[in-house]
Amino acid sequence: MPLVSPLDPNHDNDTKELATFFNETLGFCPNSVLTMQHRPAISKAFINLNKAVMANEGRVTSALKRMIAWVSSNATGCRYCQAHAIRAAERYGGEQEKLDNIWEYRIHPAFSEAERAALDFSLAASQIPNAVDETIKGRLYQHWNEGEIVEMLGVISLFGYLNRWNDSMGTSIEDGAVESGEKYLSKHGWETGKHR
Repeated sequence: MPLVSPLDPNHDNDTKELATFFNETLGFCPNSVLTMQHRPAISKAFINLNKAVMANEGRVTSALKRMIAWVSSNATGCRYCQAHAIRAAERYGGEQEKLDNIWEYRIHPAFSEAERAALDFSLAASQIPNAVDETIKGRLYQHWNEGEIVEMLGVISLFGYLNRWNDSMGTSIEDGAVESGEKYLSKHGWETGKHR
């Protein structure tokens, strides 16, 4: 049982209109957003932030942003966000080999050194205490410019919020996200946990 129950998708017309964004990214409106509707200003601000952070500005592709989100969510242990991130990575053109081997991104040949630097940044930035250091910075600057690094940290920070929201709420996970979690993540122990 979630801490707070989601409201009907038609509860707030402004949120409903903004939430059509998620039909593209996930194929459904997340229960997290439906719960945020208890305070519509939060749901609207969150959706607009999500849209800004996830906008494709160039080399940090939509698929890579979702893999960054997955690494961040894996580091914090939020199973809800792990499934959402891997589902969105798939829907945004993530290569099958990368999705199948996301757990081994550091050693699997499907990942480039630039992607490894981005995903290691996500892991380091998602830890408590924060583990971003000069080595991480140096690797990032070998492959990415400052605007791209800002995009990446935007994703990591957005998912920091989502990881805490959904794990604390015990947000019920949607069928589509369960399907993606089972497809790509269950071989490494992923399960819905508290997010039933």
